Amino acid sequence: MAQTAHIVGKVEFREGEGPNLIIRPGPVSVETGLIDATLSWEDEETHNSAAMPLVDFARYLDEGKITLNA
Repeated sequence: MAQTAHIVGKVEFREGEGPNLIIRPGPVSVETGLIDATLSWEDEETHNSAAMPLVDFARYLDEGKITLNA
């Protein structure tokens, strides 16, 4: 089930073997699976998504860089 959240700090993800990319601050949709979390967001007319290991997602939550909406 998707949750809504806000990026409020520096949150990065990696596409394949490429460099870390930053998810811009603002609202995101979060789907969690057994091993990863997928974050989806819109930038103007572009739809973006990023998958990250659950351990990284949990760290961003603990650090207050991602906040889940109630």
